[in-house]
Amino acid sequence: MNLLTVSGSPHVHAHQNVKSIMYGVVIAMIPAIFVSVYFFGIDAARVLLISVLACLFFEWVIQKYLIKGPVTINDGSALVTGVLLAFNVPSNLPAWILIVGALVSIGIGKMSFGGLGKNPFNPALVGRVFLLISFPVQMTSWPVPKALFAEGVTDAITGPTTLGVLKEGLDAGKSVQEIMASPNFPGYVNDLMGAQGGSLGEISALALLLGAIYMFSRRIITWHIPTAYIGSAVVFSGILWLIDPTHYIDPLMHLLAGGMILGVFYMATDMVSSPMTPRGQIVFGVGAGLLTILIRVWGAYPEGVSFAILIMNAFTPLINNAFKPKRFGEVVKNG
Repeated sequence: MNLLTVSGSPHVHAHQNVKSIMYGVVIAMIPAIFVSVYFFGIDAARVLLISVLACLFFEWVIQKYLIKGPVTINDGSALVTGVLLAFNVPSNLPAWILIVGALVSIGIGKMSFGGLGKNPFNPALVGRVFLLISFPVQMTSWPVPKALFAEGVTDAITGPTTLGVLKEGLDAGKSVQEIMASPNFPGYVNDLMGAQGGSLGEISALALLLGAIYMFSRRIITWHIPTAYIGSAVVFSGILWLIDPTHYIDPLMHLLAGGMILGVFYMATDMVSSPMTPRGQIVFGVGAGLLTILIRVWGAYPEGVSFAILIMNAFTPLINNAFKPKRFGEVVKNG
């Protein structure tokens, strides 16, 4: 008897395959890579190189000597995880901590579930959250970009992110307007271009958006999750802002600051850990957007993107079950 074997997701059609999709994502991240190296110099290149090499090495070792199956490091998935992990850490992170993060991302976040197509959570976010919980001081010591340092905006070597400045100011009893009027506050333009403190891949919303346009043009991602994510975040944060603009920042600042754009287009859209159907993807995106703003406004951390996406990753099986596509040939009963 012949058996039909269905492999794990992602299931791709037409001319695309896993390798072309993964390397397409890498190409999309090139503008953000250049911006991070421009503002953080050799440290950014060091973090990117160590993260990528460590992820490739751990996947090769685990596949060859523990799983003892085919080695698939050439498919680009470990490369994408390495770049995304680097994008989620500061440029001054010690190498050994970064290597630990790569081991957790690949070993726990991906290979422990059987490899690509079987991991329920985004591997890079698993590594990022592990490092944030295990090494909070090192993971929240943000180098000041060279552009800000050179212009004399600040004389510090490290400092808080845009969201960190806002949270500290609000906790101190200042209004949003007072905080944003400070000369040390990056502002909308710096958040857009990249002259702000933060993780490598979240500093320039413009560079990330350029990559997102490329992924849309290549049909690597669809509109469902990004639109639902951004839409729910804008609506929720906009309501709060209208209620009390002295205590809540406007939706545009939420979008430009922190890891919102990185998470929306590069991590929430992961084919493996997000829902399969368009309706399910919309539910996923709405949930992630609401959770992001909830955590940012009332959580202990000023950022909430990573936690929001991981929480929704956990709900993906339930969403898939609730929004199953109709089987071919299924008869729909009326009444």
